[in-house]
Amino acid sequence: MNTLQPQTKRSAVKASPRPSAGPNALSRPANLVVNSFFLLYSACCILPLLLVVAVSFSSERDIIIDGYTFWPSNFSLDAYVFLFKDWQQIVRSFGISVLITVGGTALSLLMMALYAYPISRTDFPHRRFFSFFMFFTMLFNGGLVPWYLVYTQLLDMKNSLWALVIPLLVSAFFVLILRTFFETTVPVPLLEAAKIDGASELRIFAQIVLPLSMPVLATVALFQMLNYWNDWFLSLVFITGSKNVNLQFLMYKTMLDIQFLTTNIQAAQGMSQGGGIMNLPTETVRMAMAVLGIGPIVFAYPFFQRFFVKGLTVGAVKG
Repeated sequence: MNTLQPQTKRSAVKASPRPSAGPNALSRPANLVVNSFFLLYSACCILPLLLVVAVSFSSERDIIIDGYTFWPSNFSLDAYVFLFKDWQQIVRSFGISVLITVGGTALSLLMMALYAYPISRTDFPHRRFFSFFMFFTMLFNGGLVPWYLVYTQLLDMKNSLWALVIPLLVSAFFVLILRTFFETTVPVPLLEAAKIDGASELRIFAQIVLPLSMPVLATVALFQMLNYWNDWFLSLVFITGSKNVNLQFLMYKTMLDIQFLTTNIQAAQGMSQGGGIMNLPTETVRMAMAVLGIGPIVFAYPFFQRFFVKGLTVGAVKG
């Protein structure tokens, strides 16, 4: 009996089936090609960002002589010192950008979802009219001058923070995306069951539709955050002073000032007599502005990534 036990164990081990690969599993060569492609693609996205950061910490003299390098020859903070000479304005503009981005994105997402949900319901009698009304705004608009007059004369939003929020509040493209997601993903029998149980439309929307729609809500929220954070045109049009400008417009204005000082002959001669034109960072300060501009928004994607992964599995398993 003792001599048969090892053989029995070995035969049991041999008889145990190996985990079989799934029907969508890739072969080793295909897996290597796919991983290599994404490694190269990631490098193409990350290396330019690293170059921008490296140039921002380089000296202007090294950039003029040696060009752009991934490792600074002489580490320098001249670009950031130049930018933060007016640190109070930068801090204020940074706070305005954060406030506009967070508040505008939340309000925009709520309004677009409230508009998209009724037109996604087949029992809503006017869904075609309101869908066409939203789609029509994607094709035609009133023009720049009427648009400006509405916000400044009719709504009186000039030099106010609302002028940086309202124009980007609703996007027809995102409304149609939300409508399509509500139609195809949210189960209609679930909504009917909640209605039979006595739930109101607002409760169905808040407790059933929104939790089931987190992937598309996160996607729209991310794009709206990018729109609000990267916008500088609204500050250019509606803000006359420097009190309520956002960070992007402040960086844009600084870049224009530097370009004027370096290209204007009289200004360049006046600064060269005092030795200021030689110490004025131009290339490095542009990279430092890019670092300040993209720094906070880079950390937004990891927060939304889990919703994207969840969205890939929506509808994958049917109960």
